[in-house]
Amino acid sequence: MTKAIIFDASTLISLAMNGLFPEFRKLKEAFKGKFIITQDVKYEIIDKPIKIKRFELEALKINQLLDDKVLEMPKSLGVEGGEVAKKTIELRDIANTTFYSTKKDIHIIDKGEVSCLALSRILDEKKISNILAIDERTMRMLVEKPQNLEKLLGKKLHTRITSRRQNFKFFRGFKIIRSAELVYVVYKKNLARLKNGPVLDALLWAVKFKGCSISRDEIEEIKRLG
Repeated sequence: MTKAIIFDASTLISLAMNGLFPEFRKLKEAFKGKFIITQDVKYEIIDKPIKIKRFELEALKINQLLDDKVLEMPKSLGVEGGEVAKKTIELRDIANTTFYSTKKDIHIIDKGEVSCLALSRILDEKKISNILAIDERTMRMLVEKPQNLEKLLGKKLHTRITSRRQNFKFFRGFKIIRSAELVYVVYKKNLARLKNGPVLDALLWAVKFKGCSISRDEIEEIKRLG
């Protein structure tokens, strides 16, 4: 049975900045499925940064993952780019009109993140098992706890936020993991290059400091799983 993990830029950046691509390659072998990025995510993590000297090296490393088919494009699953693009626009427009203040709709997510949701929906329709790897908090809250996102936006923007709750249904049913869960699997499967010391603790805090939305309590909970 075909299965896939769809990666947002946030998760790949977290892994890249922590030098965890050797473990990522081993994880792909152990997964026995596809690691997928959309065209919009490719633009964010390869096409755009490869032209900026500060980010050029990391972009080349990620591009090598694509060349080596560690990462693949949706076409490897029979999904054309145009199909993803159409669904992306549809979901982006819904997401960015879900929350509003007295003055305007609140823009909450961009094309890269939404394209992952779009591809997931398409794969669901094709009966291809899939899960999303997303570190960014806003997207995860939209999917998992949209009411909490409404409160968070109000605090951040210092204004009353209202939601079009009829839109929530469009974002239900997605399965999401973070780089934290990925490094936990790396640890459990003994794929980490480091073998001695508090390796799991170090991995979890490393991805947190590079952008993974995970609390101290969640880190301790994962560590208790051992």
